[in-house]
Formats: sequence, C-alpha cells, structure tokens
Amino acid sequence: MSFPFIYSISGHENISIVEHITKGWSCDKKYCVVENGRKYLLRISPLEKSACRKRMFEIMQLVSGLGVPICQPIDFGTCDDGVFSLQSWIEGEDLEDVLLLLSETEQYVLGFQSGEILRRIHSIPAPDTQEDWEVRFARKTDNKIRKYRECGIRFEGDDAIINYIEQNRELLKNRPQCFQHGDYHIGNMMLENGRLYIIDFDRYDFGDPWEEFNRIVWSAQLSPHFATGQLQGYFGGEPPIGFFKLLAFYIGSNTLSSIYWSLDYDDIELDTMKNQAKDVLSWYDNMRNVVPTWYLKDCEYEYKWHCHRDKGGGGKDGY
Repeated sequence: MSFPFIYSISGHENISIVEHITKGWSCDKKYCVVENGRKYLLRISPLEKSACRKRMFEIMQLVSGLGVPICQPIDFGTCDDGVFSLQSWIEGEDLEDVLLLLSETEQYVLGFQSGEILRRIHSIPAPDTQEDWEVRFARKTDNKIRKYRECGIRFEGDDAIINYIEQNRELLKNRPQCFQHGDYHIGNMMLENGRLYIIDFDRYDFGDPWEEFNRIVWSAQLSPHFATGQLQGYFGGEPPIGFFKLLAFYIGSNTLSSIYWSLDYDDIELDTMKNQAKDVLSWYDNMRNVVPTWYLKDCEYEYKWHCHRDKGGGGKDGY
C-alpha cells in the first residue's frame, strides 16, 4: 500500500490516508488521514467488534464532555472493512519519548495533571448491574494465581507477592466502582504544545478506581517524579495508607499475570516482565513495605516552593 490514497466511507467520501500507525497492541487498523485539509485519526475495527467499539465511542463522548483532553470523537459507522471511528488528530509527541528531556519539576507537574485528569475520568459511574467488586476481583485473582503457577515460568520472590495477595483479600471489600481507562500510563499519553493528552481507550472497563493505578509501574520505572505527581494530583495531596495497601495488591496481581501474558509474544517481552517483577519486589522490599520506594513524599512541597519562588515568594516557609 502506497500513501496517500483515497479511502471512501459513507459521509466521508474523500478521506485521504497518509500514514499507517503501527504503535499499540490493538487489533484495530489505525491511520492518519486528511479530510478538507484537516488531519484526523481513523480507526477501523473488525465487524465482530462493532458493539464494543460503538460503546467505546460513546464513552469517549462522555469523557470528552468532562473536558478531558483526548482525541475528540467525530464520527462512527460501518465501512467496507468493518466499523470505523473518526477522531481528532493530536499533533504532539509520545510522552514516554520526551519526558526525561524535561526537568524533574516539569515531570512532576505533568504527573500531577495526569492524576487530576484521571480523577475526572473516574467521575463516570459504573452501571447499576455491575457485579460486586470483591466477588469479581477475587475470582480474577484466583485465575491469575492459577495461570501463573501453570505457565511453567517462575521468578524469584513470587511467593512474597502471592502471600501478600492471600493475606490481604479483605481489602477488596466494599470498594466503589467507576469507569476505567483500562491502560493508564505514560505509554498512552501525548504532549502537544505543553498540554497533556490521554489516548487509547481500547481496554476501558468498569471497576475499582484504585485498580486503575496497576499500570503506574511503567511510569515509575521511567520517572518517579511523574508517578509521584500522578498520585498526589489524583488525591489532591498525600494518598491514604489504605490506597498504598491496595495498590501493592493490584500491582502484585498484575505482576503475576504479566508473566504468562508475555508468553504469547517473545523472549524479549518475557524478559521485560521478569525485570519488572524484580523492580516491584525491590520497590516493596519483598512486599514488606506497602509504600513503594519510588514514591517521593516531599515532592509536592518542593513543587509548591518552586512555584512560589517563581512568583517572587520567600521559599518554603513563605508559601
């Protein structure tokens, strides 16, 4: 396929596809397209996913209505190759590619903003028909432990994670549920003219809002300042200790499932997940400390002092 070429969709007969986008894990085909001189993101999904993709488009309309910076949903319908969604184009850079080019304070600020954005996303309630979270996630946890033990691959220290999970199942009781992005980390964020955008809602779900942070490991590995900022932005300050206990539970659970998940890909992916498991055990001192070592408690106060200094203030005591 050579670019550009015309792709006809009902209501959009003169869309010109200029680039095939290969990044991401979705089965969708993604393209940068131009219509009437403006760029858009075109996603084409198999017909069997039409109901799921229509629901995702509707969810994105809800999220956009909250003022969350995302690819704006423009149109949805059927096409020769299945179903399509047309979204606004973000002329920016992948956050994971540029984050470390910024100062630690700037990394923290972007993390803080991502936490505030996530809090807005979580204001969308789960359906009334949603299964009780404790029942649902306990079953999910059982499956993860079983599949991990059956997959034939082990990592040193896995018993510490499994023991922590088994000893803290009561943390799942009475947890609220809401809409979840489903894959919230720096790999699904972009920076355009200094503004943070959230992309790829493919794995959206409904569940415990705190479970959403199980992907924060990717952010923390790259920038502890960003990851710390995300937590403090979400909570408007220091997270409660109950959050950290549940975060350790969710990250531990996800660490187990990432091992057998990687077996569907290649040795590089498996090595990545094994190394991440080592990081998790190191951050949590083999699950003996529920506050991970990447969390920088004083970061918020340093940021406030920095902002006050830039405004001509007198430092920390004068804030």
